[in-house]
Amino acid sequence: MQNTTGPWAGFKFGALFCFSFCCIFGNVHSQDVAVKLPADDPFESGEFRWRVEPPFLAVDPQRLPDSPIHPWVAVKDPSIVRYDNRWHLFCTLRKDKEGDGRIRIGYLSFDDWAGAKESKWSVLDLTMGYHGAPQIFYFEPHRKWYLVYQAADDTRGLKYGPCFSTNDDISKPGDWTKPEPLYVVEEGTKAGLDFWVICDKNRAHLFFTTLNGQMWRSETSIRDFPNANWTKPAVALQADLFEASHTYALKGLNRFLTIVEAQADRRRYFKGFVADSLDGQWTPLAARREKPMVSPVNVVNQSDSWATSYSHGEFIRSGYDQRLEIDPRDLQLLFQGANDQEYQSGAYGDIPWRLGILQLDSPKN
Repeated sequence: MQNTTGPWAGFKFGALFCFSFCCIFGNVHSQDVAVKLPADDPFESGEFRWRVEPPFLAVDPQRLPDSPIHPWVAVKDPSIVRYDNRWHLFCTLRKDKEGDGRIRIGYLSFDDWAGAKESKWSVLDLTMGYHGAPQIFYFEPHRKWYLVYQAADDTRGLKYGPCFSTNDDISKPGDWTKPEPLYVVEEGTKAGLDFWVICDKNRAHLFFTTLNGQMWRSETSIRDFPNANWTKPAVALQADLFEASHTYALKGLNRFLTIVEAQADRRRYFKGFVADSLDGQWTPLAARREKPMVSPVNVVNQSDSWATSYSHGEFIRSGYDQRLEIDPRDLQLLFQGANDQEYQSGAYGDIPWRLGILQLDSPKN
């Protein structure tokens, strides 16, 4: 029989039972209590509506290291956490050149969004070789901050692939360790890009895309994280998608959400998929051009928007640890954006990406 009640059908009774059980037998972690969703909830209907804010961050030569010959072009690939009453933002910074040093990872810290553009960038001293697309989180078992990213460093014999650095203090950009591989990519296999780690109680899961409609997953135990006993990557999702898959735990719903970039009409937009577990089957939630997670068709103030391509999004998390929880009732999406002229005028490396925020709008009345 065709499912006509959305991707959450089939767990409503279980959600009510779980809630009743918990009321009788005591409290459990928030992820263990599922709630019943109203029919017009976007996580039930798949109909998301967003309101875009003005861009809050762009390349500012006054707040970046001097580069008069090869100026900075773009700030992109954002990853962010709120910790100790401050935002800690990591991004890819790109210059208009080729070769070593053209792409770096930058760090900003600020109290509020309005203060971001007044903050001074720190460029991390990781490698002059290729690296970018950072992800930040605190790994509780090690009591360390982890930065996961893609990198290669010929000077250290580091082959391109998923890498990590660690730091005891997120506010000290000079203390990040040099890149080390999560695992060494086997010869003849697709290395992938936009590497993303999320953990459940027992395992760390690594997701990545390969620019051919596939999202891949590998796993290791929490004990073996970060660089031992990863399983051979396997395809977790095959669809009309492109790159930058980011996966989160939906707080209170016992479900996981992946957003991933797709392309259409020479623009970028987001699709959304849900799963019951990180190693489970990913089901389309908002994954059609006419019913996307985010695109100009469901941004309610699109006529006033500075962006027509919505790319490489990072949801604002409820916490900062390896579980990557987000509140489905209070979604905010940090993204890199560009208008049609900026996106379609030249090569990808020439796009002057800026950062902005999308706020989840209320359901239709």
